[in-house]
Amino acid sequence: MTSLWTGERVRLRGIEPEDWQAFMDFDAHTGHQRSVDALHPPRSAEGYHAWTAGQAVAVPEGDDFRLAVEALDTGELVGSVATADSDPRAGRFRYGIGIGGAHQRRGYAADAVVVLLRFMFGERRYHKCEAGIHAYNEPSLALHRKLGFTEEGRLRDHEFLAGRHHDLVLVGMTAPEFAARHPFGTL
Repeated sequence: MTSLWTGERVRLRGIEPEDWQAFMDFDAHTGHQRSVDALHPPRSAEGYHAWTAGQAVAVPEGDDFRLAVEALDTGELVGSVATADSDPRAGRFRYGIGIGGAHQRRGYAADAVVVLLRFMFGERRYHKCEAGIHAYNEPSLALHRKLGFTEEGRLRDHEFLAGRHHDLVLVGMTAPEFAARHPFGTL
């Protein structure tokens, strides 16, 4: 039997203390930091040790959690995915994904998102997933369109990066829209 957390290209797993070097390498690239969030000051190796050690023992708050994205073919950590602002009453949650620059354009992000949404929609009974994407991040916008997300709005001049304000594109997908493209499978 296959694990729900395993896709065609990736496996989602907990973050381990020894993942510190990969996360430090991801953050060494300004473009990667900006595509995921914002540019942050450098952190020491000990800071990454402490962060991954803390993540390894962190207890999820409700349905908000962060997981490592591991390539099936190499076992290498290629990124992470997280849920946030989960609201079981309304049936919606937000998510974000970051794949390290050296691992992009290999299908890891798409596979990780499908695995995550299969869990949140098919096991946790959420109805809608939302995400915010920097308008200049065309590869991420294209990925979300391909996965079946719909552009729901644009927050103008919402984020400040690289000396100016940028729009944030809001996208969403409902559980029925997901299931039409990515069937849940059988028991």
